[in-house]
Amino acid sequence: MYSGATAAAGPPRRDFISVTLGPEEVIGVGGYNNSKAWRRRSCWRKWKQLSRLQRSVILFLFAFLAVCGVISYTIMGEAWKSITNKSLDEQRTEREIPGLKLANPAVLPAPQKADANHGEYPELSLQKPPKPPHVHRGPSNLQIKAPRRDMRLKTRHDTIRAVEELVEADKVEKTEKSIISWRGAVIEPDQSTEPPSSKIKEPEKPSSVEGEDQKEPVPINERQMAVIEAFRHAWKGYKDFAWGHDELKPLSKSYSEWFGLGLTLIDALDTMWIFGLKEEFEEARKWVANDLVFDKNVDVNLFESTIRILGGLLSTYHLSGDSLFLEKAKDIGNRLMPAFRTPSKIPYSDVNIGRGTAHPPRWTSDSTVAEVTSIQLEFRELSRLTGDEKFQKAVDEVMKHVHSLSGKNDGLVPMFINTNSGQFTHLGVYTLGARADSYYEYLLKQWIQGGKKENELLEDYMRAIEGVKKHLLQRSEPKKLTFVGELAHGHFSAKMDHLVCFLPGTLALGAHNGLSADHMKLAEALIETCYQMYAQVETGLSPEIVHFNLRAQKGHKDVEIKPADRHNLLRPETVESLFYMYRFTGDKKYQDWGWEILQNFNRYTRVPTGGYTSINNVQNPSNPEPRDKMESFFLGETLKYMFLLFSDDIDLINLDKYVFNTEAHPLPIWAPS
Repeated sequence: MYSGATAAAGPPRRDFISVTLGPEEVIGVGGYNNSKAWRRRSCWRKWKQLSRLQRSVILFLFAFLAVCGVISYTIMGEAWKSITNKSLDEQRTEREIPGLKLANPAVLPAPQKADANHGEYPELSLQKPPKPPHVHRGPSNLQIKAPRRDMRLKTRHDTIRAVEELVEADKVEKTEKSIISWRGAVIEPDQSTEPPSSKIKEPEKPSSVEGEDQKEPVPINERQMAVIEAFRHAWKGYKDFAWGHDELKPLSKSYSEWFGLGLTLIDALDTMWIFGLKEEFEEARKWVANDLVFDKNVDVNLFESTIRILGGLLSTYHLSGDSLFLEKAKDIGNRLMPAFRTPSKIPYSDVNIGRGTAHPPRWTSDSTVAEVTSIQLEFRELSRLTGDEKFQKAVDEVMKHVHSLSGKNDGLVPMFINTNSGQFTHLGVYTLGARADSYYEYLLKQWIQGGKKENELLEDYMRAIEGVKKHLLQRSEPKKLTFVGELAHGHFSAKMDHLVCFLPGTLALGAHNGLSADHMKLAEALIETCYQMYAQVETGLSPEIVHFNLRAQKGHKDVEIKPADRHNLLRPETVESLFYMYRFTGDKKYQDWGWEILQNFNRYTRVPTGGYTSINNVQNPSNPEPRDKMESFFLGETLKYMFLLFSDDIDLINLDKYVFNTEAHPLPIWAPS
């Protein structure tokens, strides 16, 4: 009922209000008119509508930005002030010293010359000053290179291949422009001559920095290419018939073992690097990495394994920067240390590198003086690289002991020393040949290696050279050749080993490092004699030993050869001294003499199927009687010195940065601290 009544009442009434706005109210105060005042009030209303947390965050952000702005302004202001002051300083310097520029100042410390201090000995500037640091020689994948290196490596390698073909066809052009792109390693400016710490440290790595003002690469000449071809021929025989073994027997196409440690391969590593033989080097490196194992039950000779294996590994490490060779060097170095466990600290001659035992030869308790005093360069360098002083301490004790011994004759030493008593034996016999030769060589070279600070070494060397002049020098007839003989219990013998031909080079090296100029004059006389030991022989190759005529006899030459002495072992000593003499004098005759020797090696010792052989009879050109053995030093020394002799690049193993061990492995000269 209720609903019906409502419906009858009709729709509800709607009320309306009409408002009229005048122009003033539309645009008047309080309305939106985009004015600054209106916007301020609008922003304030919105700010008041924010929560307290929101307002706090916004205030914090504004404060943070303000602080950052102040700090940035301070930093930029100081930097701008520094730049401004530097510019003013440079301007003042330009005014005071016209032409002096300060671009890139003090990027690297200025290198110091290793021969800065000569003591009382004046410097002889026979070799050009050292050039700025250069990059390493060697395969590109074994070191970090500066830009341009890979292209230059490829250029050299391809050129060597091309020129080798011309050499083999006797069509090598004298103007061949093969490029040497690998330089000798540089010595770090901060290396110290102080004794190394006993604390083990990370191995020092050679620098490979390339100087911005590097000179133009020096072309490889025809004679150097001939040496490379000879090396490749020798290496072919070794690879085909003796790979991984000690020495090649080229005639029987087999090998001989001495230590079973790949002597020829290790001896030749740095030679391949210097020659730029990239493929051969990398192949040999793989053998060292995978197959060279020192943990074997074998006796090795301390001296021979030090100069050939340890020296070869250290040298290759320095030239290539490849830590593999340093690790192998540390391994063999540690295994040789038992040799020094003797009552006198004079080392035994033989070491079993697997068992860690050492002993003298079966027939005597003596060691030869040359052997115990010609391992110092290598062990000292191993200490410098590893930071372990035990290596240097052991060999330094030997030198100090020998320095204090009696039994010398004006600096000349006997040939034998007893490992029990520490005293010289077989007194009264003095020679610069076998069993004593490298003692004199290492006196000088240790002094050079250590920065010319170890005066005892220099004193012993200078005294010994005076002893040579007083007791061992004579002149032959008819050409009056100056030679070094032997003294036995007061009796002079006109016998001279080919080994003695190391002496001219050593004398020249000493003169170059500031010693007496008379040493260079003696070197010039002796190298003439060593050359005549080749030139006066029918094959043009020197015998192992010669005897000189002291009286003129009709129909006799200066040189006489006994049947037991007429063999040639492909020895390096004369070529070694020719290299030093040419490097320090620039006299081309030394290169010509070396070229004659190389040609005669090719004529009488080269084996067609690969390799070179020592010969029994240098007096019989028609049948030199090959011995069927290629000594490891033919690749490690003889051909290396040949290549360096024929080079006009003094930075190709710069003699102000390197000193060669007695197996021709270059080790760095320690720069002054």
